[in-house]
Amino acid sequence: MSNILAVGIATLDIINSVNSYPNEDDEVRAASQRICRGGNATNTLAVLSQLGHNAHWAGVLANEPDMRHIEQDLQRYSINTQAVERMPNGKVPTSYITHNLETGSRTIVHHRDLPEYSFAAFKEIDLKQFDWIHFEGRNVSETAKMLEWYRQKNLNLPCSVEIEKEREGIEQLFKYADILLFSRPFAEGRGHNNAMSLLKAIQPAAPNACLICTWGESGAWALDIDGQQYHSPSFPPAQVVDTLAAGDTFNAGMIDACAKAVSLEAALTSACQLAGRKCGHEGLAFI
Repeated sequence: MSNILAVGIATLDIINSVNSYPNEDDEVRAASQRICRGGNATNTLAVLSQLGHNAHWAGVLANEPDMRHIEQDLQRYSINTQAVERMPNGKVPTSYITHNLETGSRTIVHHRDLPEYSFAAFKEIDLKQFDWIHFEGRNVSETAKMLEWYRQKNLNLPCSVEIEKEREGIEQLFKYADILLFSRPFAEGRGHNNAMSLLKAIQPAAPNACLICTWGESGAWALDIDGQQYHSPSFPPAQVVDTLAAGDTFNAGMIDACAKAVSLEAALTSACQLAGRKCGHEGLAFI
């Protein structure tokens, strides 16, 4: 069991399930609707908590009615919120998600009216209590300050950074991580048609990091600091039920395995298996 801190966001997710994805300007009836807590960092922590780790979240909440729904779900997964910044005003980030029952895909429209987590708040955290720290690669300027400050502490604390989307200046985060977790959309946005192409292009900017990239049904690839390449196939369920947070679940699987000091090859396979298992269940309470 490890003490794991994740820095990122929590959202309110409003999920409409539809029998098939509507065309533009269509009006359709949802087959069902559910409202739940989302957000990459907190999704990853919810899975890690179920895997037996002590999960801690550093993020921002607003003092408004929807905050209570998020807090209740964090409590459900025993996620510690002592490092949270609480704002007197604002609106918690909200994701409006269309879940296609025909394919299992999800389309997201996101709205936020809340500051990102600050470097000033991060500096107040006693990092010595943790065995692992994970960052969402967002709010690049503040996150870069956090990473640089944390590295200057020489805590020998492993660090993973998720790079899901292209953001201005995102490259400045690469040099600080022990593990970089890339998404297929990020790779394709940079003109790469396969995972290893991206990882080889990134390696000069992150020579001391293990590089990981997921590629949907094709599985995931890894490139270690010695240039050794690894691949794991995907492990799809008999029926795809819900792909929402599959990437966050994969990240949790990688952190869990690496925190247990298993090989990179075994960690990659374990993470793909966990993500596949999640896709066969609605929500994150699947372990």
